[in-house]
Amino acid sequence: MEPAPEREALRIAAVRRYDVLDTPPDGAFDRIASLAARLFDAPSATVAIVDTDRVWFKATYGLTGVTQIGRDPGLCTSAILTDGPLVVPDTLQDPLARTHELVTGPTRARFYAAAPIVTRDGHRLGTVDVLDTVPRRITPEQATALTDLAALVMDALELRLSALRMLRVERELMVAEHAARVRAERDRSEIAAYASTLQRTLLPPALPEVPGLEAACHYTTASVHDVGGDFYDVFPLGTGRWAFFLGDVSGRGATAAALTSLIRYTLRTTALLEPDPCAVLRVLNSTLLSDCADGSRFCTLVFGTLAPDPAGGFAVTLAGGGHLPAFSLHPARRDGPDRAIARAAPVSLPGGMLVGALHQADFASRTVQLLPGEALLLYSDGIIEARTSRGARFGEAGLAAHLTHHAATNRALGATAIIDDLTGLLATFPAGPADDVALLALSATSTTPATVPSGASGTAHTSLPLLAKVWDPCAGPPEEGVRRSAGTKAPESWVHSSRCRPRDTRAVTGGHEDASAHGAAPAVAAPGEVHRA
Repeated sequence: MEPAPEREALRIAAVRRYDVLDTPPDGAFDRIASLAARLFDAPSATVAIVDTDRVWFKATYGLTGVTQIGRDPGLCTSAILTDGPLVVPDTLQDPLARTHELVTGPTRARFYAAAPIVTRDGHRLGTVDVLDTVPRRITPEQATALTDLAALVMDALELRLSALRMLRVERELMVAEHAARVRAERDRSEIAAYASTLQRTLLPPALPEVPGLEAACHYTTASVHDVGGDFYDVFPLGTGRWAFFLGDVSGRGATAAALTSLIRYTLRTTALLEPDPCAVLRVLNSTLLSDCADGSRFCTLVFGTLAPDPAGGFAVTLAGGGHLPAFSLHPARRDGPDRAIARAAPVSLPGGMLVGALHQADFASRTVQLLPGEALLLYSDGIIEARTSRGARFGEAGLAAHLTHHAATNRALGATAIIDDLTGLLATFPAGPADDVALLALSATSTTPATVPSGASGTAHTSLPLLAKVWDPCAGPPEEGVRRSAGTKAPESWVHSSRCRPRDTRAVTGGHEDASAHGAAPAVAAPGEVHRA
């Protein structure tokens, strides 16, 4: 009897669904075949799956070297057509079984009993078979046991199918997770590139050349995926005068970028018309309030002007808008009538209020002298809010002590050396700065305008972890593959100077030592005392 073609097609589809054909031996099925042989006290037993043109054995007991046979009628092929067990007491007396290869071949099967392996939807995948070399009969209990063994095979196939499906799902999830990670990394890279590009547009691409002045700057953003709120600039006012500023806007991201752009434009244009730095801040205050009347878009800021002093150095007028005070650095003077110890003193501007917060804001100004060999440092709060290796906030006192030590160990204070030193200090903070860090150093030199080389360095920006390196615009970048152009995104944080001078290029890598190793102490040095590294 042949199965109906439609029914057989559905049965073969079920065989394919369980994906068991031509798989390696499995202990669960081997044990069932062995158990069947022992229950029937028979020499051979199999777990067979009937394919389109063959009978493939998933497990065999007592059939050495036999893995499959042809799909001849009489035994397995006939058993999948029955609803219950098929028993052939004597194969030589059965017209279909007598010509089967298991009967005529080396196996010499004279007895055959089988129970079909039936799926939940009624398809017979194959059989659990018992074979003997002598004719025999079985009891009803043995027939029931054979049916139970076939059900155990079906249960094992279902468990195997569930495991395969779980494995496929896990693999699909792994592939999807990997693809999601790749997309996320690509998105993060695109966001970082966008943020870096936008950040570069908010900072000067190069510091200008100011006769008799050395200027250096540094910028580190706390996150490559967001635009920081710190800013600085140096620009000419005409008639030998110059202006500079450093500040911090409220917020981060695109809003901070738009606010920074508005501030830079307002300061640059107003400073050309208003000689008084406080007047410049008042105009900026009105501009910010007119752009956002609720006072939610504000900034802190130090704005200053430089006027050359005929006796040497510059007259520096500073106006404060609620920002941290600048530091004035003075080297030790051991000769002449005006002997003095090295010091770093804050240039306080009491009364200066936030810019853009109140309509009636007051701003304070102060004029100081920047003599040759002296320096002025403007900075944002990222450096003083960083944590040392002991977990303590570095603070203004720590910065003052560090700058005092720098002043005590350098006879002439140069802007580039100061920025180099502070960049190295940043690398010692174990967790790095938690906020953006902007630094602007100005130092008066004894160089005459005629001997100042032309050109200015470019700027680049990065995020933590900080690998600070010194870039001398005369010597070029310290490593191959980093371009000097101002528009090139650098993978690290660079220090830049507007004055070229011969010196060695050095690299400072991020370490885990305390800031005191670089001269920082918990408090400012007392008179006559110098903190040494």
